[in-house]
Amino acid sequence: MPDSIILTCQACKAKNRVPVARLAQDPLCGKCKTPLSTADLGRVVEVSDQTFDRDVLGSGMPVLVDCWAPWCGPCRSVAPVMDALAGKWAGRVRIMKLNLDENPGIGARYRITSVPTILLVKGGQIVDTLVGALPQEALEKALERIL
Repeated sequence: MPDSIILTCQACKAKNRVPVARLAQDPLCGKCKTPLSTADLGRVVEVSDQTFDRDVLGSGMPVLVDCWAPWCGPCRSVAPVMDALAGKWAGRVRIMKLNLDENPGIGARYRITSVPTILLVKGGQIVDTLVGALPQEALEKALERIL
């Protein structure tokens, strides 16, 4: 686990480096003094066409985005793996889900034609795309490559 993580202030959008040891002490934004949210650490977060640029491309840490559809059996089988990754990689990687049936804009923008498709994002750029229901070990190896 790293010594610190980057949290983006929801009020002023400033990126704040917070020591992991101080996460439980209700950290404040260094710029505007607003409390920083740690609620999303350790859980899968839903994103949409409207929030993708802000939450994924603007994230202060690497992001794994599970692009899925409710009718897709392999997508449903990957969901528990995403939950496990969110807990195991909390503070190092954000795990997010994007329902492509409800959010076709991102699917069109990145030409996603198969589900599940996993986008690995670092520094606002997609650095890798994985297609299919991959086991947790394969996803962890991909995460290790982008850290």
